[in-house]
Amino acid sequence: MSPLLWILLIIIVLIVAIYITAYNGLQKAKIYTEEAWSQIDVQLRRRNDLIPNLVETVKGYAKHESETFEKVVELRNQLTQIPADNREKIQEVSNQLTDSLKTIFALSENYPNLKANENFLKLQEELTNTENKIAYSRQLYNSSAAQYDQKLLTFPSNIVAKIHHFTKVDYLETPAEEKAVPKVKF
Repeated sequence: MSPLLWILLIIIVLIVAIYITAYNGLQKAKIYTEEAWSQIDVQLRRRNDLIPNLVETVKGYAKHESETFEKVVELRNQLTQIPADNREKIQEVSNQLTDSLKTIFALSENYPNLKANENFLKLQEELTNTENKIAYSRQLYNSSAAQYDQKLLTFPSNIVAKIHHFTKVDYLETPAEEKAVPKVKF
């Protein structure tokens, strides 16, 4: 075999190896992003499972706060009905539900007996831990999405991405009202 043929063969093998490595890197990054989204989904379901117990515990102490309870239950039910692939709507309703839960926790300040209720305190702790896990899962998702999107834009994986129709994923964003500076009254 001539040296030119050997060089050509080595170049072809290198191109194939680079192509395979780029494709596998894209697939791994995509899987990590999907896994990160799955973690958000798991934590949202966990929160949804805790909400009925919280509402029942608080109802006995704050009977005239039914509007708040109804909103929490309505948002929870709405969240369970959203198709899994509608991530934007899931995040929107989830953020509304988080705000409503904050309202319920604020109610405990007005009801000392509720504040001392062991079941309420355990549920509050569980929900707080779950909210923290949701926040962490969202950060993990955005980090995974950034790594995946980076592979879509960098050479040589961007060529492979175009050939196989890989598409960019969107980051989860904090709603504008949550980024706003809170109004404080003195």
